Amino acid sequence: MRRRQRESGTSLRAPIGVIGPREATEEQLAAAEAIGAGLAAMGLTVLCGGRQGVMEATCRGVAREGGISVGLLPEPDASAANPYVTIALATGIGEARNALVARAAHCLVAIGDSYGTLSEVALGLQFSKTVIGLAGAARVPGVRHVDGVEGRARRRRGRGAGP
Repeated sequence: MRRRQRESGTSLRAPIGVIGPREATEEQLAAAEAIGAGLAAMGLTVLCGGRQGVMEATCRGVAREGGISVGLLPEPDASAANPYVTIALATGIGEARNALVARAAHCLVAIGDSYGTLSEVALGLQFSKTVIGLAGAARVPGVRHVDGVEGRARRRRGRGAGP
């Protein structure tokens, strides 16, 4: 990612979207926290739904590395955000906020699966975004599945590139 920024002459301003269910497995929560930490360590801003489950684990990883996470909440009240969100934006538009997450992100990392996550995956693909899936993400055409998190993140951080 940083290589792309250098080559283009501008820094990447769009955040990386991390999407996943509120009710997640331990494996999915661990993957989300590792992804959040890895993206923050690379200096990237993370965008998510700002609530619990995969979203909270992602924000926890971002916070651990001193990064910035933006939570687009479906509620009209920012107090619904998980305690690790850096910037909570209360949209008040319900699940329609999924379209905002998919549109605003540079790319999406889908961890696990739920109807809400599937809608974000579909919208991301519709908007021609790269969608990376792991830890049980929906197996739909267009999603690039990867097996693990840690080794890839460490290897890429060492080269100064992004996900």
